Amino acid sequence: MSAAPIMNPNLKDFWLTKSDIKVLYGGRDSTKSTDAAIHSIRLTSNIKLKFLCTRMYQNRIDDSVYTLIKEEIERFGFLNEYEIYNNKIVHRFTGSDYLFYGLSRNIKEIKSIQGIDVLWIEEAHFLTKEMWDILEPTLRKEHSEIWIIFNPDLVTDFVYNKFIVNTPPNCITRLINYTENPFLSEKSKRTIEQRKKEDYDSYLHIYEGMRRQDDEDVFIKRSWLQSCIDAHKKLNIEVTGEKVTGYDVADGGKDLNAYINKHGILITKAHQWKAKEDELFNSSQKVRDEAIRFGSRVVYDSVGLGAGTGSNIKRLNLLDTFNVNYESFNSGGAVVNKEHEYQEKVLNKDYFKNIKAQAWKIVGDRVLKTHNAVTKGADYEEDEIISISSDLNYIENLLTELSTPKKVYDMTKKLMVEPKKDLEKRGIPSPNLADAFIMCFVPTEKPKYNDPIQSHLITI
Repeated sequence: MSAAPIMNPNLKDFWLTKSDIKVLYGGRDSTKSTDAAIHSIRLTSNIKLKFLCTRMYQNRIDDSVYTLIKEEIERFGFLNEYEIYNNKIVHRFTGSDYLFYGLSRNIKEIKSIQGIDVLWIEEAHFLTKEMWDILEPTLRKEHSEIWIIFNPDLVTDFVYNKFIVNTPPNCITRLINYTENPFLSEKSKRTIEQRKKEDYDSYLHIYEGMRRQDDEDVFIKRSWLQSCIDAHKKLNIEVTGEKVTGYDVADGGKDLNAYINKHGILITKAHQWKAKEDELFNSSQKVRDEAIRFGSRVVYDSVGLGAGTGSNIKRLNLLDTFNVNYESFNSGGAVVNKEHEYQEKVLNKDYFKNIKAQAWKIVGDRVLKTHNAVTKGADYEEDEIISISSDLNYIENLLTELSTPKKVYDMTKKLMVEPKKDLEKRGIPSPNLADAFIMCFVPTEKPKYNDPIQSHLITI
């Protein structure tokens, strides 16, 4: 005789609330996936539904939630109601069925599946914008739902920013952790408490659903950047030196223009704005006006739409008495100081693919030195520090953008920055603020510039 499936009472309102998208997230031992499986059994045993159950990697059926659903069917004595096949589960009386797919291999095949009532995305922290753009339109039926279930991973993950930070309409979210699990065993409680004592940070990530700050594959870790906030004050460094305005020109579409001001080691200002392609001259004027106010030279992105920025500033220089120095930055250009060693017996020209990778790595090295100086009291030279004003606008955006691009390598194993097209696949927009930031620290070979009006255009 079958028993009524017992669900977590703390999630009753979540499951009963009508919504196109339901997002359930949190740490381990919180009943997220188990509750979803039981709720699905309650539904499929009463009405005819088609469940499409997905996860990122599914090399075999046991990798999916197939095993979990099967176990719950057996636990509550429903085996006589379901046909358990090798790759699907079907209810004998209602005709409900479960299909199981791995997203990494079957994403394009999924969009052709018809009549889905519930799309269940398990381990959704792996979800990318590209995948979501394919998955979302597969649910065409009225009253169909998408269930998104995950343990939060990185601060930069698409799924967290898409659904938790910027929750869309017709979407409900629910954070649940082990503290709301009424079925938690005593052994699990002991394990959790032991983890809490031994490694509090990993406890927070694993059991409290806290996102990790750092991705080991990125150029600049977010935890390092946190140490840069007001580092000049923490280390008692007087801010002096050259002033630079880094300017990243929008590529079009939803992309934004951005500039960053740097005084010596200190980032003092960040600004970004939307402008159309036919407003490039006005954007150049905006940046030049800022450079006059700040007393800085301008380093601008000369790739694509930014190519004309130097000509625009030159033209404006000739119209009034202010001469703003400017330099172009060709991110795909060759490295500078090619014959210098980046590390022992490894030359710059052999280590870096281009000037962009060189600039990002140099900034990453400086940020790490700052982190070590602030947190560990490590020795440092003042001009090796990077400080970011806590008063900066868009500071969270900047830190996220700087800690997002990954290190990748070309066929010859030279270091590169993750291309923007690959960032887009991860659901990450163009890092305009970060690119402007990097341009404030571009490595150059002397001389930097000659004529005060025309400037030396560095196309490296």
